Amino acid sequence: MTHNSNKVVIFLGPPGAGKGTQAERLAREHGLVQISTGDILRDHVARGTELGQQVKPIMEAGQLVPDHLLIALIRDRLAAMGPVRVIFDGFPRTQAQAEALDLLLEELGAPVNSVPLLEVPDQTLIDRIVERGRQATARGEQARSDDTEETARKRQQVYREQTQPLIEHYQRRGHLYTVDGVGTMDEVYGRIVSGLK
Repeated sequence: MTHNSNKVVIFLGPPGAGKGTQAERLAREHGLVQISTGDILRDHVARGTELGQQVKPIMEAGQLVPDHLLIALIRDRLAAMGPVRVIFDGFPRTQAQAEALDLLLEELGAPVNSVPLLEVPDQTLIDRIVERGRQATARGEQARSDDTEETARKRQQVYREQTQPLIEHYQRRGHLYTVDGVGTMDEVYGRIVSGLK
């Protein structure tokens, strides 16, 4: 497995599907960099870059950073890499972002390779999220405010409305493959890897 060629993987999947954990392992074992737009934003703000100065007031006001700025930040990050070997997790979130990212990647000569979609039945996801909250409380920690059944259901509704167009976008391009997200971490990871192009 050569680590000197471009590779772009975009993770899709509902909240609670374990995307973050799987993306982390995939990055580690395949020489990929996990791209988190949140981390990039915070880094630019901390360094006081020109882009950082533009996004700081938007973030402080609790608003969403506009797509053109997000794409500029991602361009900055990817252009600094040798081969572009990345995993996107949590971006793109909308059709417009997906199209802008496609254009950027084509410009860099590093088009999307694979888009694994983790699929977990709704009730399983809700049980997982509620259980996560229950375990935190049992450990005497503050449970995340979103670890309730009602919030979990709402988040899934939002996820579905937002992500459905992305699923169709990557399906049309032939990048998407579905991964059964039920099973042990290792089982799910094995399915992700065997589907990678």
